[in-house]
Parts: sequence; C-alpha cells; structure tokens
Amino acid sequence: MSRTAPPESVDGVAAVDRALAIVDAIAQTTEPISLADLSRVTGFYKSTLLRLIASLERSNLVVRRADGRYALGLYAHQLGRAYEAAYHLTDVLQPILQALVDQGTESASFHAYHDPQSRICLLRIDSLHSTLDRIRAGDLLPLDKGAAGKLLTAYRVLGERADAAGLVATSMGERDPSCAAVASPVFGPDDEIRGVISLSGPKERFTAAAIKKMSQLLQDSAARATRSLGGRWPG
Repeated sequence: MSRTAPPESVDGVAAVDRALAIVDAIAQTTEPISLADLSRVTGFYKSTLLRLIASLERSNLVVRRADGRYALGLYAHQLGRAYEAAYHLTDVLQPILQALVDQGTESASFHAYHDPQSRICLLRIDSLHSTLDRIRAGDLLPLDKGAAGKLLTAYRVLGERADAAGLVATSMGERDPSCAAVASPVFGPDDEIRGVISLSGPKERFTAAAIKKMSQLLQDSAARATRSLGGRWPG
C-alpha cells in the first residue's frame, strides 16, 4: 500500500532544490555575487540563503571570498571537468567548432539539455565578424526557442527519431528578434543526443544561400563529432 512521504522527506527535497538554485544563480554570474544579489536573484530570504550556503560550503560547491561575496567552489569545477572528460567534449568539439568559424561561418556553439525549461551553452567560439550575438559558455537559454532548442526538444524531450526530427533546424528571431541560428544534433554511442552544434549571429546575414551553406557544413561537422564520440550518424 502506498503511503505519503513524511514531511521531513518533502522538506529535504525542497532544500536540495533550493540549494541547487543557489549554485545555478552563482554559476550564471561572471563575477562573485553578494548575499543581497543572491537573495534578489533566487527570491530566498537571506537567512535561508545563509543556512543552505553553509551546507554548500562544506561540500566545496560554493566558497565565500574574503570580501563576503560567493563563487563556485572546487568541487563544482571538478564536476565540470568530470562531465567533459566523460564525453570528451572539449577535445572533440573545440577543433570542430573552430574549423566552422575558420570557414567564415557565424559563431559556433555546443548546447546540451539542462532542465525542462532550458539548455546550456557548454562551448562557444565567436565568429570573425565584427557584429556578434551575445552568447557565452555557461549561459542558460530557453529550451523552447532557437534552432538548438528545437533539436534538443525533438530528440531529448519528445524522443523523436531522425526521420521525424530532421538533422538541421533553423530559427529566425525566436530567442532574440535580431538573431538567427542554424543547428545540427550530435549523438553518442547509445544513439541518444549528446547535444547540438549551432551557428548563430545577426539575422540579416542569414540569407537563403548562407543558410544552405551553413546547413551542409553543420551536418558534416555534427557527423564527425558523432563518430568521434562513438555514435552513429543517421544521415
């Protein structure tokens, strides 16, 4: 017979969710963040933040600097390195993204699923153009908007196959009215999507001819990345 979980179990799950929200808020900043700013970003009372941060500090997920502001701790960086090592992401994808940029395309990024609402940019190389879209490695972006979001939703959330989801997606002004993107999926050894390579930039440069050229370059690059990660390219 099923039973209702005791209140302390529910409270424990809620505490974990709040603690992860704190880590996420710190990760989204380019500089260490103050307690007041953390309270504003997360919506938590300072007393709640201090209690949860104490646990995060003991785990080395968060550190308190001498000036009183907070930053990610050593364990957070170790987790990031472990994730990259597990999938060889940087070694495999950095040269592929650089090659795309060197061919005169737009800025190249690699995006992965983060949660039901968002995707995360894991790698980014700016294009050689003087005007760029503003995306950095570590940024969280909407899962339901943009070319990369479309593919992650189709493969990761909806479980679609390549014949239904396609191997290229485009977006024009979905996430940012002035930006556009073209993207292609990367698969792992279990045929599950590992992430998406995208080329993004100002919308006015995304002519039909440019999109056609970038789409082919992207598919070639995504196929190479897939094979390097032990996957099978469906195209």
